[in-house]
Amino acid sequence: MYTAIGYAAQSATTPLAPMSFQRRSPRPDDVAIEILYCGVCHSDIHQARNEWGIAVYPLMPGHEIVGKVTAVGANVSKHKVGDLVGVGCMVDSCRHCEACAADLEQYCLEGPTMTYATPDRVDGSNTMGGYSDSIVVSEHFVVRIPEKLDLTSAAPILCAGITTYSPLKHYGVKAGDKVGILGMGGLGHMGIKFAKALGAEVTLFTRSASKAEEARHQGADHVVVSTDAAQMQAVAGHFDFLLDTIPVPHDLNPYLDTLRFDGVHILVGLIEPVDPALHAGKLVMSRRVLAGSLIGGIAETQEVLDFCAEHGITCDIEMLDIRQINEAYERMIKGDVKYRFVIDMASLKG
Repeated sequence: MYTAIGYAAQSATTPLAPMSFQRRSPRPDDVAIEILYCGVCHSDIHQARNEWGIAVYPLMPGHEIVGKVTAVGANVSKHKVGDLVGVGCMVDSCRHCEACAADLEQYCLEGPTMTYATPDRVDGSNTMGGYSDSIVVSEHFVVRIPEKLDLTSAAPILCAGITTYSPLKHYGVKAGDKVGILGMGGLGHMGIKFAKALGAEVTLFTRSASKAEEARHQGADHVVVSTDAAQMQAVAGHFDFLLDTIPVPHDLNPYLDTLRFDGVHILVGLIEPVDPALHAGKLVMSRRVLAGSLIGGIAETQEVLDFCAEHGITCDIEMLDIRQINEAYERMIKGDVKYRFVIDMASLKG
């Protein structure tokens, strides 16, 4: 055991504040990491404020982690001291169920161990995330950061990146497909970049016409203002795929109308009940599919990092001093960040 430091919430109503705590010494298959940068995900806010009702306190968020290996256990073979590595949303799983055997640890039938606020499978302690100076993780859940990637903008790829890349690959998006991206926040702007890199014709759906120029800067070919009935009617039956990154309940029915027959609407942002109700006829009468997708497995997380390095894809970020984390949360809620905060962990010691 050793003493680490970080920022944590002590309850759903208290701001994040500095805290010292104990990290485990590396087990035989563990990698110890000095954290250099950590992205800030909107789910960090949900958890810190117990908006999903599953928080465990003290709660230290952070699951978009980039750092340097400082020590390895005796059985570690894939990483060595000095390597630049990443840790995403998971730090363990059962490793033997059907999902884990298929490199889909995010769907572990016994439930994955998340990077924070989840009991460790060995000692039962509460996992603590990346708003910290260091972390210790099993090597299976540690990925390599390609040399071509900028470390700061690589951090959000470990959540925002894999969350949008995985469904596009799983559902077979290819050159010439027509893909609509719903929403352009941390997830949406990465969805645009990935769909474009896969050769698709990409359209952003947004409620704000003012985002049109920025959407095209991100790579979108077209923009549809979803509150404009004429624009929505003009793209009826047009799309092969919709990647829906909107994190709050919204009416899916008008978007389903924009899909061709056999089109697929993929939810990656919403984990609450659909409201208003879904009109099933919009699926049945055109054999459309409403699907969901959760992050990606470890092998696919490595794949998306390599894909980003190959295609020059980065996440648009704003660097953050951790002492401003509570103000950053308020800005995120207002949509006042383009498009992801990344904490410079050097500020933890400043």
